[in-house]
Amino acid sequence: MKTLDELERITKKEKSEGKKVIAVGMATCGIAAGARPVMNSFANEIRTRGVKNVELKMTGCIGMCSLEPIAEVFDEDGTRTIYINLTEDKAAQIVKEHIIGGKICKEYTAG
Repeated sequence: MKTLDELERITKKEKSEGKKVIAVGMATCGIAAGARPVMNSFANEIRTRGVKNVELKMTGCIGMCSLEPIAEVFDEDGTRTIYINLTEDKAAQIVKEHIIGGKICKEYTAG
């Protein structure tokens, strides 16, 4: 993803397919802050739990470098939740509670 238009197209496509999207910030700032293990944790949780209604994607800088690692979750209705200062454990919890359970992990959100 390189533009907002591209993100919106992807979100609309996933919304029409009834999928959630997790977009992990994997720009230099995110990777330096530990986004790679967070991305791997999301992937492992999705795989081991057999979650089918989610797509995990990498994205560039989300724009809040001091809050990296960051991930955005887009629900089926297009609602966007931004998770900040992520760790592997937080990513696993987001899959369990938000992706599977439908409950936003408010303690990890931006605002």
